[in-house]
Amino acid sequence: MSETILQIRDLSVNVEDKEILHGINLDIKEGETHVLMGPNGAGKSTLGYALMGNPKYEITGGSAVFVGKEIADETVAERAKDGLFLSFQNPVEVPGVTLSNFIRNALEQRSGKRIRLWDFRKELLEKMKVLQMDEEYLDRDLNVGFSGGEKKKAEILQLLMLNPKLAILDETDSGLDVDAVRIVSKGVEEFQKSKKGALLIITHSTRILEALKVDHTHVLVNGTIVEDGDASLVDEINENGFEKYTE
Repeated sequence: MSETILQIRDLSVNVEDKEILHGINLDIKEGETHVLMGPNGAGKSTLGYALMGNPKYEITGGSAVFVGKEIADETVAERAKDGLFLSFQNPVEVPGVTLSNFIRNALEQRSGKRIRLWDFRKELLEKMKVLQMDEEYLDRDLNVGFSGGEKKKAEILQLLMLNPKLAILDETDSGLDVDAVRIVSKGVEEFQKSKKGALLIITHSTRILEALKVDHTHVLVNGTIVEDGDASLVDEINENGFEKYTE
């Protein structure tokens, strides 16, 4: 039986003294893929940021337990070490730190061990092939001068190398053309093959989901989950939109 990695109960979250999420309940088990959908402004990204520990997003009620620990009691670094990962809608540029060094340092921080450069680079190049990334990106500063698609590929490369227990992908397909969405989806599919890591995919589009196996779908409207279902719920929303949930 799969272990529950994340258990959320009656979670409320404030942003700048305004309550955005109201009593969220969600269980995510090992190896599962959950999709959180909803119209713009529903509060989808707020959940991701609150779980990861962005100080702007304050948990004001309820609980979120990740791998047996109450999230509110953990620092961002502790959550990351425990295996929580968040990809960003708009990844930030980090001048002076190469993509390769960033990923290697992140791996060493998480494991507490030095990583042999040869083994690390070999695995990194294998993952880059999946994402059709040129080797020259390794020595470029993280996201500096990257296109939108290149930034998203770099995020999925981090996902594949860090292999977290739970990855929250926030609007990973936003701003990408059809080819870039297909490649990024292939990277996410590669992560799914591990059967261990769980996914929470936050989106209001369905393009990135077309090639992925989805176990559970949740519809968020005005800070509340109003519908739960399986993969067929994605198809229904794709066909009819969110109108019936927003009336």
